[in-house]
Amino acid sequence: MHSEREGLRKALLQTPLQDLTLDEVVEKAGEALSVLEKAGGFSVRYLSRAADILLEALRSKCWLLLSFPANIVATGLRGLLADIVRGGYAKAVVTTGGTFDHDIARSLGGLYYVGDFELDDVMLHEVGVHRLGNVLVPSESYGPLVESFAHGLLEELVQVKETWSPSELAAEAGKRLADKHSILRACAESGTPVFAPGIIDSAFGTAIFTYNESARASSSRRKIYLDVVEDMERLASIVYEADCLAGLMLGGGISKHHVIWWAQFRGGLDYAVAITSAPEWDGSLSGARTREAISWGKVKPSARHVTVPGDVTVLFPILVASVIRRLREDRSPT
Repeated sequence: MHSEREGLRKALLQTPLQDLTLDEVVEKAGEALSVLEKAGGFSVRYLSRAADILLEALRSKCWLLLSFPANIVATGLRGLLADIVRGGYAKAVVTTGGTFDHDIARSLGGLYYVGDFELDDVMLHEVGVHRLGNVLVPSESYGPLVESFAHGLLEELVQVKETWSPSELAAEAGKRLADKHSILRACAESGTPVFAPGIIDSAFGTAIFTYNESARASSSRRKIYLDVVEDMERLASIVYEADCLAGLMLGGGISKHHVIWWAQFRGGLDYAVAITSAPEWDGSLSGARTREAISWGKVKPSARHVTVPGDVTVLFPILVASVIRRLREDRSPT
């Protein structure tokens, strides 16, 4: 039975995911949008508008808040996001707690694999493989790696002080990751803050809890505490200091909302680009179009904005390739 299970596992885990790089995307997809525009397709009109808006925002030296949920960090977009941060295009990153998980696990050598939406989940559970959409995550590539890293990190940090904000934890984690495709490392190296208001909803967040549980049972170890309000103050200072503020929001949920929520306190975003696969008709924040945010004061009435419907993992590389190619052409000597 054991050999049969191992054989099935080996057959499933054939193709490891590879991280994209910015240079690769620009080289291979830099003209994809201009080609697709000629066809006059439906969604491409939204994407074309998004490219124009994002390009104008970056040319105007707008501060860009980049938000995304953790699921895309489990794909090859992780490397692309890291390069965007490393290139200085984002003033801050707003994301979910799971970004810590996937970025740390993959940085430590945890391999994720190409899978399928239609695989038998009971079978996957029996062979110790998690399924994230059509991405396969072997159990040993996830939880144990994250918990071991987090506990070691916290043991170091509690010797310095007992209270840390999530953005401070992100920076300290990034300093200890050697993978060039790591988002946390790129943010730490560039001084780009990572805000994760829902950090405890993750394996990393749970590891903070289990670390504190072990500290509570010990007479020599100290507990560590999270200060999420400090990050609110830090993000607020960015928002208030910005002469021009843009939001590039991939997916929905807490990461998207945290960007537009704080933008309202300065009168709203000046530029807003959102990509989402969620529908508008159910009233969800994830599916809400950027125009809805105007009614809340989260996007300025005068702002240039667009919501692009579709799969972020397909649309975002095309968008980035087009925008960065044109920015590089701006800088190249004529």
